Amino acid sequence: MRQLTGIDAAFLYTELENSPMHVGGLAIYDTSTAPGGKLEFEEAVEHIKLRGRSVPTMNEVLVHTPLNIDHPYWLAEEDFVPEYHIKHFSLPKPGNWEQLCALVAHIHALPLDRSRPLWEMYFIEGLDGLAGYPKGCVGLLSKIHHASIDGAAGAQIGTVIHDLEPEVRTKAKKTAVEIPSGQRESTFRLLMNAQTNALKYPGRVFGAAREALPSLAMVARGVYKGELKRIRSVPRTRFNSNVSADRIFNSVRFSLGDFRAIKDAIGNATINDVALAVSSGALRRYLELKEELPEESLVAAVPVNIRREGAEGAGGNQVANMAVQLCSDIEDPIERLRAISEATRSAKAYTQTLGAGTMNNLVELAPSLLVAPMAKLGGDFKIVERTKPMFNCSITNVPQSKVPLYFSGAKMISNFGVGPVLNGIGLFQIINSYCDEISVSFSCCRKMMPDPDLYAECIEESYDALYKAVIPRSKRRSQ
Repeated sequence: MRQLTGIDAAFLYTELENSPMHVGGLAIYDTSTAPGGKLEFEEAVEHIKLRGRSVPTMNEVLVHTPLNIDHPYWLAEEDFVPEYHIKHFSLPKPGNWEQLCALVAHIHALPLDRSRPLWEMYFIEGLDGLAGYPKGCVGLLSKIHHASIDGAAGAQIGTVIHDLEPEVRTKAKKTAVEIPSGQRESTFRLLMNAQTNALKYPGRVFGAAREALPSLAMVARGVYKGELKRIRSVPRTRFNSNVSADRIFNSVRFSLGDFRAIKDAIGNATINDVALAVSSGALRRYLELKEELPEESLVAAVPVNIRREGAEGAGGNQVANMAVQLCSDIEDPIERLRAISEATRSAKAYTQTLGAGTMNNLVELAPSLLVAPMAKLGGDFKIVERTKPMFNCSITNVPQSKVPLYFSGAKMISNFGVGPVLNGIGLFQIINSYCDEISVSFSCCRKMMPDPDLYAECIEESYDALYKAVIPRSKRRSQ
């Protein structure tokens, strides 16, 4: 057994009925490369049974301490039974993109069963109506609780589940993390561990404060001298209230080469800056259409990976949130991109000075007995609607493989991210890059965004405006 960190446990404590805290992904496969030119549900289950045994996240179940007086533990199950976690769906005709998005949104809105390892997969057939995809393709939708993984850890699981060639391997891959012993601690031992942790708590508080104070002092000095910029206010939008239990999902695909061309034309921008600029333009357009665009710039929570070198295979959550201005108050797409590039550099400087782990260390000190009740009370009394928002939305960039991946011989064509939404931050956008494709996917509360197709159009319009403004006509791709 191994105990959850405070960061990982926080995703359990803050999970509410209206806001399940799992992350997910939707992959679409060309089955013509699989043996026999097709991929059956039973074959997918057998593939997961072979590969999933070596993934700790897929084998561990929660063990709670008595009265929840301390963080819970992960316990490796003796029997790995993927049949409990993998389900089979088939879209009715015509099996188009709108139907697939509706199914993804419905599945993503449902919480995971905490009595079993916290993951599920859905094998989806009947996708013959998907424009731009071959007939007979299948989808695989995954759900894994955020207490188990962050984006980087999820990408690591993908490397275990997939191969780099279509030949089907009959041996399981190994992860960088060994699955711990499955021996369950007694109730008495759990109570003793909790007591030991409680005795250590004052020392941990002192240690965290001692580590944090120099960083906080450096940040204060940097802000005072004008060397660091702190975001002082965040405007309120329709995405900054309590969320409902209903979800929407959609995604727009682009050429990764076109994003690179935009980046290179600007000079000092990154692929992530371009993606943020596209998202910013889409938000600006959408809120304009609703006559709700704030005069101030919107602010996004942008997770950054803080894993140390050599810990790439570690599970759990090792991320810190950067507050990045989206410069949505700037109309010109080129100027907006340049301003976002500067804003991301400023946010990185602020985060690096603060120390990416400083805030995480403070979160580790939150008492387990108080976090869950406080989260529920905050939702019941709509605290997020009575206080100033910290962010308007979440935007995360999750780079995937640069070469094709294969699942039981079937070639992955596209990969889309699905993220959690919570009270106060009802819009979650994921930028996925895979091979030569980049996707901008979004999950949102249905009441906040009842028209996901309109927002998808806003993303396309934002990209088109930026592309045409940056790339000379003579160098544009044929459309």
